[in-house]
Amino acid sequence: MTRDAARYGVASLGECTIASPLGLSSASGEARSRYVTEGTRVLDQVELAPGASVDVACALEKAGPREQIYFDPKRVRAGIVTSGGLCPGINNVIRSIVFALVHTYGIASVIGFRFGFAGLDPGSGVPAPIALGTNEVRDVHRLGGTILGTSRGAHAPEVMVDTLVAHGIDLLFAIGGDGTMSGAHAIAREIARRGARIGVIGVPKTIDNDIAFVDKTFGFETAVAMARVAVDAAHTEALSVERGVGLVKLMGREAGFLAAHATMASHDVNVCLVPEVPFRLDGPAGLFHHLEWRLRERRHAVVVVAEGCAVELLRERGADVPRDPSGNLCFQTAELDVGTYLKRAIARHFDERRLPATIKYIDPSYMLRGVPAGAIDAEFCADLARYAVHAAMAGKSDMMIGRLHRAFTHVPLPLVLSETKRIDPDGALWLAVTESTGQPRFV
Repeated sequence: MTRDAARYGVASLGECTIASPLGLSSASGEARSRYVTEGTRVLDQVELAPGASVDVACALEKAGPREQIYFDPKRVRAGIVTSGGLCPGINNVIRSIVFALVHTYGIASVIGFRFGFAGLDPGSGVPAPIALGTNEVRDVHRLGGTILGTSRGAHAPEVMVDTLVAHGIDLLFAIGGDGTMSGAHAIAREIARRGARIGVIGVPKTIDNDIAFVDKTFGFETAVAMARVAVDAAHTEALSVERGVGLVKLMGREAGFLAAHATMASHDVNVCLVPEVPFRLDGPAGLFHHLEWRLRERRHAVVVVAEGCAVELLRERGADVPRDPSGNLCFQTAELDVGTYLKRAIARHFDERRLPATIKYIDPSYMLRGVPAGAIDAEFCADLARYAVHAAMAGKSDMMIGRLHRAFTHVPLPLVLSETKRIDPDGALWLAVTESTGQPRFV
């Protein structure tokens, strides 16, 4: 894929002239600093085709504390907003941002805007912002969800920036998925248009793990672990009856990463369906034919399907999928529930052929979203939060903190929004899924 190197530059509010209060030195006490030198980069693409060369221009800024910062900590007021769907670890990020601002940089004033970007729109009627000190957030990492509340939908950037100015906000941290990053970018553009000096930093959150230019988003590993419990339960149900079919629907509107990784974590899934890989139900190469073979030979089967597979089924009927206020594909109606549809379709197929089958259907979707972060995600959330604070204090803006090739990076929001992250049907991940399940191509 050809990429525009010019889009890798991160916006800055101005020259950094203030000495960082961190006072970092090497662990051995030598003069060598542990600050990240401006200009240090992390290569975007590290795998090269035969004969190809490294494009050093397509590299992301390395995240980390800078020796010189832009903002005077004594005069900074920060705000945090959480938007979009729930995901394990949101409260961990909130807590770690507050602790890094207060304890690391000595910032005294942090507020949280309520219920997503609606909290930046006085006309939305949501509650007023709340103070976020270390006492207020001390134990929130033990809770699922978000203490600030969330919402979907766009709001006028002009109105939201007016709110930031009215509250004297110098730094805004936006925690959310691609819709949130789009809203944060709109805010940053309006700030730049006004010539204001407000930093906007995004922290990527999506249970679908579908944000480009990052290895993973926080909460994803916790969701996979929870999904595996559901898949294992479906396997137990399928084994416990004659010719049992365990069917599990997992989240994934346009990307099937959750379904794919839960499938591989379980080791007991026989069919995994994701939005990126076309499939058909009927015919000699279809899903139903494969299930007939599976029940005949092995007497049970486990099927995992991502919710976005409803698009494939609707496409066959010539129907469109509605979108929610944030522009995301919406499958929260009975006729668009791919799990319910598949359960009925499988039952009808076997009934028509007078073949016995017992179908057990599990939909754990909201159980995955609302739980507290697991150990690995809790650590990851804290890292993302600290790097976000370092970037903000260095005057970075219109950017998102990410992790790529296990290095934390600054990703410009225009670059984030220029691409989507999807499973490659010809890539290593999908090959691993098909090798794990032994499923054929259902086309």
